[in-house]
Amino acid sequence: MQPISTEDRKVTNIATGDFRPFLTRDGKPDGDVLQVNRGKRGYGFHVYRMAPGTTTQAHTHMGDEEFYVIEGDLTDHDGFEYKPGDIVCLGSGTAHNSSTKGGCTLVVYLPGAEGL
Repeated sequence: MQPISTEDRKVTNIATGDFRPFLTRDGKPDGDVLQVNRGKRGYGFHVYRMAPGTTTQAHTHMGDEEFYVIEGDLTDHDGFEYKPGDIVCLGSGTAHNSSTKGGCTLVVYLPGAEGL
């Protein structure tokens, strides 16, 4: 077996990584993303961070949205509250938006984010 090339191994650390704004289709910032894959920002596997007192834009996912709450608080538009340690799957076609009082960090897998 050959060593993995530097082109094929991408590593960053959540504490020191370069979070970049996630932009909606109309160019509005909607949280910050840290990801190492070569795909479009905010798709696939990534870390998503929301600043204290912010709310995401309402959106619909074409594919299941799966996430793990690393830290902070997150509340969906219907009042459901997520806490650190929660593993969540929102079914394909689910429309929602989320807010945070104190800020939060999530690990997300999102196969598609159409509708933003």
